[in-house]
Amino acid sequence: MKQILQSLKNGSTEVAEVPCPAVKRGHLLVRSSRTLVSVGTERMLVEFGKAGWIDKARQQPDKVRMVLDKIKTDGLMPTLEAVFNKLDQPLPLGYCNVGRVMEAGSGLVGYAPGDRIVSNGKHAEAVCVPINLTARVPDNVTDDEAAFTVLGAIALQGIRLVQPTLGETVVVTGLGLIGLVTVQLLRAHGCRVLGLDFDPEKLALAKKFGADVVNLGAGEDPVKAAQAYSRGRGVDAVIITASTKSNEPMHQAALMCRKRGRIVLVGVTGLELSRADFFEKEITFQVSCSYGPGRYDANYEERGNDYPVGFVRWTEQRNFEAVLDMMSDGRLDVKPLISHRFAITDAESAYELVGGGAPSLGILLEYPDADKKSDSEVRRTTVELPRKDAGAGAPPARGNASIGFIGSGNYATAVLIPAFKESGARLRTVASSGGVSGVHAGRKFGFEATTTDTNGVFADRDVNAIVISTRHDSHASMVCQALRAGKHVFVEKPIALRTEELREIEAARGACGDRPPVVMVGFNRRFAPQVVKLKSLLAGAKGPKAFVMTVNAGAIPGEHWTQDRDAGGGRIVGEGCHFIDLLRFLVGESIRTVRAHAMEATADDTVSIDLGFADGSIGTVHYFANGSKAFPKERLEVFAQGRVIQLDNFRKMTGFGWPGFSKMNLWRQDKGQKACAAAFVNAVATGGASPIPFEELIEVAEATIAAADLARTSK
Repeated sequence: MKQILQSLKNGSTEVAEVPCPAVKRGHLLVRSSRTLVSVGTERMLVEFGKAGWIDKARQQPDKVRMVLDKIKTDGLMPTLEAVFNKLDQPLPLGYCNVGRVMEAGSGLVGYAPGDRIVSNGKHAEAVCVPINLTARVPDNVTDDEAAFTVLGAIALQGIRLVQPTLGETVVVTGLGLIGLVTVQLLRAHGCRVLGLDFDPEKLALAKKFGADVVNLGAGEDPVKAAQAYSRGRGVDAVIITASTKSNEPMHQAALMCRKRGRIVLVGVTGLELSRADFFEKEITFQVSCSYGPGRYDANYEERGNDYPVGFVRWTEQRNFEAVLDMMSDGRLDVKPLISHRFAITDAESAYELVGGGAPSLGILLEYPDADKKSDSEVRRTTVELPRKDAGAGAPPARGNASIGFIGSGNYATAVLIPAFKESGARLRTVASSGGVSGVHAGRKFGFEATTTDTNGVFADRDVNAIVISTRHDSHASMVCQALRAGKHVFVEKPIALRTEELREIEAARGACGDRPPVVMVGFNRRFAPQVVKLKSLLAGAKGPKAFVMTVNAGAIPGEHWTQDRDAGGGRIVGEGCHFIDLLRFLVGESIRTVRAHAMEATADDTVSIDLGFADGSIGTVHYFANGSKAFPKERLEVFAQGRVIQLDNFRKMTGFGWPGFSKMNLWRQDKGQKACAAAFVNAVATGGASPIPFEELIEVAEATIAAADLARTSK
């Protein structure tokens, strides 16, 4: 299928061939008929992409601070690589979609193929959208009109925050698409509306919709006009739908308002506010969040948990429905807002218009109907990519590693896939649920194909090894699926979230016979060059040893998926396993005891874990989320026979009192990811043993799960 992608690196826009997304539980797979280009928002993205590095930095000072902090801890080159990798990822454009249902995901009832649906889906021939971000289209509302629904909900949410009453006077600053819809909805509320803009054509439309207008381009004074329009009292409210870096709209809004007036920002504007403007009148200012309550709440949007109507009358979905009702009974007329139409295949011309100086308003993108393109063509789940070597199409030679990658997120594209590519493995297929990230990874690293059909990767006879880099809750089941398919499997940590999943993995491996496939977890720190050196030094130190691993993990919001025990397992299971495994590797003896204590009144991510080993060694992992970013993220201290070694952030290693060793410093951080991938690929290619014994993987997983459980109960 075709989808519009935009580069944040250079601002270029392309119509790419992308696999159809896989339908998920609680989601609808919708075949698009129309999408609306949100000119203001999408122009900002295009302009950001076209901006130079300095201008990009100026626009995102908070991200610049994050980059500077990362340079201090990780070094310059790893930081630059992370930044460039992020900017290199294509951005799917669009959020105003209408189409017909192709398939309803599990857990949904009452939807049939052919039902007309609006959603915040992208500019693509097919979109997979969560149910709470959709609404049914009334029969008398055309697809052209319905494409404005989501944008209309943005306008409606701004109005709901203003809380207008019949007869109040409201100023709308900026008469683009959202501003003109806002004018109509305010008029339907019984408000007197004054519209401000520089464009005579937009002012004429606002006047047609019942507003009085002020032509800023002609030098008219908006403050004086507002005072006159409000009979000298000051307007009741101002809704700012403009997009500008200037602070002037906010200053003017404050001057226009009456005492205790209200200002709501729907668009984007400078926010250097004058205290005097707001203090003297006790003006209320609020920023509107997109479509309404529920936005950016994963519980509502992704998991489909609706808010009770008795407590939250207007959610984003119910705002969609209200806008459609207004279109259905004629109180909202969006037909005059349509200025251009383009076929999806000619979308690049549409974005030339968006980024150029020619006037435009509502730009509709049209998609081929069933007579021109069948559903089966749209639903193609695998896209073959240009092959970069002559042998790419042949099945793998016996023993060679031919990789199927499941997951192509940030870590996969920044670290894992480059490591496997460098190892010399054949990159056969990369799978992603949405399709876009898989296309990007496939093109960048030379995969032969990209797909959204995960099961097809496990069934592919040209694939003999699976790499799993998905959300943590899918790891155990995919490891079992790979083993049942007779594939070697490398899973990015953790291998499982619960002990019962470990038993399932053991059973699946046990059913493979005397020579089971290689199972490996991405415990890369074992393979870091400084850790390999440290292991060799410890071999000459007799007796028990003491280890202190300090992880300055940093805070992550409690609502992040990694903090969710069902999705991510919590941060100890999800990331703390790395450090338990590192100590297990360095000691070389089994873990006998686990104790853990968590700080009160925190999430389960500020924890001390004590480990006891079979040879009498002890180890402590301090996994803390409450430290400074200026401090090294990972510090390991080893005490043995009157000697000490300190390893800082996998860049500097110093020996104290260690005969024949004083330091081992690296020019750049190396946590062993490349060596880890190479070890797995070598084991697959040669038929050798797993680089990490399977029993150790299970032991570390059990210890980590126990530590997480103990930390939770300790509070």
